[in-house]
Amino acid sequence: MASVRWTIAARGDLRAVVEYISRDSPTYAAATAERILSAAGPLRLHPRLGRVVPEFEDDSIRELIVGNHRVVYTVRGERIGIVAVVHASREVLRRLKQASWNIE
Repeated sequence: MASVRWTIAARGDLRAVVEYISRDSPTYAAATAERILSAAGPLRLHPRLGRVVPEFEDDSIRELIVGNHRVVYTVRGERIGIVAVVHASREVLRRLKQASWNIE
């Protein structure tokens, strides 16, 4: 079973998503956060569950699509690092260049 770790950047992304959505609907913001967190759970047993991020074409950089968000993660042996939560309308390459990929 793999371990799933959220980078500081990914936690910040999730927090920003919740804050943005809660301006209009705190209830929907909480539900969105729960859906994103729940989607990452099965990665412990199925690390390659998500698709390869098309912009990278690297089998170790994958994503889960959760509503309007892309949950980007990297697979490193028995470690899975959630590196970003990006709205689908944003340019993922630019966002991920800024992200910290440290999953230690």
